Amino acid sequence: MDIKKRLEETAKGQIDLHIGGAACKGSLTRFGGAPDLPEGFEWPRYGYGDETPLPLAFLAQFECSGLAKHDKDGLLPHEGVLSFFYEYRSQRWGYDPKDEGCARVYWFKDISGLKPVAFPADLPEDCRFPALSIGMSAGRSVMPPADAEMAWQTDIDYDDFETIRRRMGCGEPENSSKLLGWADPIQGSMAAECQLVTRGYDMGGDTDAPERELIYAEEHSIDDWTLLFQLDTVEDGHFYLMFGDCGRIYFYIRKEDLAARRFDRAWLVLQCY
Repeated sequence: MDIKKRLEETAKGQIDLHIGGAACKGSLTRFGGAPDLPEGFEWPRYGYGDETPLPLAFLAQFECSGLAKHDKDGLLPHEGVLSFFYEYRSQRWGYDPKDEGCARVYWFKDISGLKPVAFPADLPEDCRFPALSIGMSAGRSVMPPADAEMAWQTDIDYDDFETIRRRMGCGEPENSSKLLGWADPIQGSMAAECQLVTRGYDMGGDTDAPERELIYAEEHSIDDWTLLFQLDTVEDGHFYLMFGDCGRIYFYIRKEDLAARRFDRAWLVLQCY
């Protein structure tokens, strides 16, 4: 197998994000701060099981017109604002169907009516993140070994595989936040998990998914699902935001939903060391 050739054939464009420094005044693209929302917007809430629902923390928003020049594959909308929320206190992992709603993605196509909205009164202080600037640049990513192993249905020598990726300039990063591209998994491939959990199967241990569902997920999930947004540890001055133990959160979406702008169908996974 010519691994380098196969990685080149399946390479994806990504938008590398550089988070830090005070947010630019007047910019709709930023991490944290008060989100710009339409009139009448109902702030999302989540509670696991019988827990009292809490407001989701606002993570980041992106003015889509500014993404266009970095989106080499033309996957994202070129108008409106994309906004991401997550219930940071509970930090759900995304392997339980009941985690639905712990993270939300909104696309506001018309930005003319968007205005900064104050945090809900019951949003915990540690879930109110400072407004930080987001710099962007076009990048490229190649398939990580966990996804390659699933996509190619073969065992991978991870050390050799990573050596090839590093030589291609796409090795495992220490800290990486981005839009699109291949994910940088910490614990393994996530596409099959997204496929199965969104169909109602708990992936926290031995799943009760029937064999036909498992086979489909193994054979098709890499082609069906793609990374939308990956957020790593954010550090700026005295502010420090971490997911789990030096982990990352990943917003995944079916390719057909991305094309249809059904961002409400995105699914979150948290992985950490």
